[in-house]
Amino acid sequence: MRVVFMGTPEFSLAPLHEIFDRGHEIVAVYTRAPKPAGRRGLELTPSPVHAAAEKRGIEVRTPKNFRDPEEVEAFRALNADVAVVVAYGLILPKSVLDAPKHGCLNLHASLLPRWRGAAPIQRAIMAGDAETGVEVMQMEEGLDTGPIGMTAKLAITENMTAGEAHDQLSALAGGLIGRALAALEAGELTFTPQAEDGVLYAKKIDKAEARLDFTKPAAELHNVIRGLSPFPGAYFEADFGKGFERVKILKSALTKGSGAPGEILDAAPTIACGSGALKLVEVQRAGRGVVSGEEFARGAKLAAGAKKILA
Repeated sequence: MRVVFMGTPEFSLAPLHEIFDRGHEIVAVYTRAPKPAGRRGLELTPSPVHAAAEKRGIEVRTPKNFRDPEEVEAFRALNADVAVVVAYGLILPKSVLDAPKHGCLNLHASLLPRWRGAAPIQRAIMAGDAETGVEVMQMEEGLDTGPIGMTAKLAITENMTAGEAHDQLSALAGGLIGRALAALEAGELTFTPQAEDGVLYAKKIDKAEARLDFTKPAAELHNVIRGLSPFPGAYFEADFGKGFERVKILKSALTKGSGAPGEILDAAPTIACGSGALKLVEVQRAGRGVVSGEEFARGAKLAAGAKKILA
């Protein structure tokens, strides 16, 4: 089939490669425009999808939006059978959604209608969900409201981070869109309306959410740490003798222990919470690399009971 692919970040790469490798004709790739990068912000860096498409010899387009009728007409002129949208980052008007013969299919990383919106992977883990997934959805003008064509599920294990879930879901998305396009081409892809109950919105992560409060239960903090790892990273602030500095926790584990919230209980290090305790598994101090919790404790010269980590 003639396919337009619309995506931007690394999550979109597996679906892009799957569509190409299955022999579909990708007539154009739409992605966000290159962004300034480097120390001085002078170098324009293309998105992961942009770079991958160019390596495949596919035409790349980077419109700022689709308000210009000429952009819509250029999209329509591709005469695509279907558009596949994976974390593109731009709102598509009805004129674009209706242009391909079979409309636009979106790969969304949640089990809809739970976690519609911008940060479904992070929100599922932060909420302590037991599973998530990827779904092929027929796009409508509403935010992730369209009917569902196919689903692939992923169990969220106790210590799984958002980064780990991201990579597994991306791989699932690749296989899923491959099967969905094969069914669409055969006239066998059917869609089911989303349930009206259970709608939740995955709003963007606010910076304030990344600051840990050790008066809260350990299980809640563990979910926040997992959901914000590796980016932006949940953190606390502590004084190790040279003033307060920010420390990110990238991996943690629930463990037994009790004490005043924020108290260091042992050299693991284990930190007391409002209820229960957390073992710090991977930590990153400001301006330094990622180290194990034990290495962090040694470097910061933390002694059990001697200090409190302050949120």
